[in-house]
Amino acid sequence: MTLAETVRVRPYTTWRFTVEDYHRMAEVGILGEDDRVELIEGELVMSSPISSRHAACVKRLNALFSTALQGRAIVGVQDPLRLGEHSEPEPDLMLLRPRADFYRDAHPGPEDVYLVVEVSETSLAYDREVKLPLYARFGVPEVWLVNLVEDRLEVYRAPRSGSYTHKAVYTQGRVAPQAFPDLDLDVAAILLRDVNAPRRRPA
Repeated sequence: MTLAETVRVRPYTTWRFTVEDYHRMAEVGILGEDDRVELIEGELVMSSPISSRHAACVKRLNALFSTALQGRAIVGVQDPLRLGEHSEPEPDLMLLRPRADFYRDAHPGPEDVYLVVEVSETSLAYDREVKLPLYARFGVPEVWLVNLVEDRLEVYRAPRSGSYTHKAVYTQGRVAPQAFPDLDLDVAAILLRDVNAPRRRPA
């Protein structure tokens, strides 16, 4: 095939960044520490702004997990997770296998993960359609999607062939990560239903 024929068949090409490319862009200043981007399937994806409810949900889960699992798991909050050569998402929260170096020399991979939690509001469709299959493909054993749009918790387990074969939806009751069945959490607390907004003081 001639060059002209190649151009007619494929008028454009796309470049998939590797994790190494991604880190190099940060090292040379193309990406800053405050840039809210993730590397997903070789593409740089801008993260949505975090609402106060989203942030509060992450704080609540961090407090619950950190208190209950001290010494049994490392809690990562919006930290990188390396998935192969072309993806490094930053889930809202992860439960990781304990390591003495706290993953100092390399970001964790799927083999290090007990649980990934994504708090979804404006990113709900993207989390379901793109990130969830990505986690399944790399064998992340369990994902919680805290669905703030529909006020429910979606639990995904048993990854197989790029999808999760078990899904459970909770609007109330109690739930535990499969790695820690003794950790009994109130769904209402996860969804912040038990938190009342403070009254504003009169001016």
